[in-house]
Amino acid sequence: MSLINDDLQDLLIHYCEPESQLLQQIDRETNLKVLMPRMLSGHYQGRVLSMLSKMMAPKRILEIGTFTGYATLCLAEGLTKDGILYTLDINVELEDMVRQHFAQSPYDKQIKYILGDATKTVTDLDETFDIVFIDADKKNNGTYYDLIFDQVRPGGIIIVDNVLWSGKVLQDKQDKDTKNITDFNDKIAADKRVEKLILPVRDGLFVIRKLD
Repeated sequence: MSLINDDLQDLLIHYCEPESQLLQQIDRETNLKVLMPRMLSGHYQGRVLSMLSKMMAPKRILEIGTFTGYATLCLAEGLTKDGILYTLDINVELEDMVRQHFAQSPYDKQIKYILGDATKTVTDLDETFDIVFIDADKKNNGTYYDLIFDQVRPGGIIIVDNVLWSGKVLQDKQDKDTKNITDFNDKIAADKRVEKLILPVRDGLFVIRKLD
């Protein structure tokens, strides 16, 4: 899923902050025990998410798509002492593993892990968010974006993963999944309420800042 070669990826990792022991453990366990382990954010993207979170010093974070909790813990590193991170996921089969990961972290009491259809559970959250990270079923990127937009504070950011779709967005003839990604990217490009840029990190991170 990375858009750069392995040698350059290794160089980038060499010059960024190391993973914690817990994050290394989550990476190993995910690759050994979980289907489609490539969905895990991984070392370099995790450090990007951590850095963005620390720069924002958020009181409230929303993550749509928990998977095994790797990105959750990276984002949690920037939380204020009284901050809360809500993470939404539909996969109940991973619940025990995810809760164990959170319990081993210093952020366990600050993480609210909510299982169910995120298009429904997100509407139950009466919060204003500093950061939203969308990394779930890609066909619903636009739906999630619309559902949460009014709950993002002015100056807050929305981060959307996999927006370069392994480079398939460059193809003239696109399959349904790729067309969904391209349509979402076009939607954001046309949204005058935000500033935006795509970072070519791993499979593409769309960083979207809500205008003041």
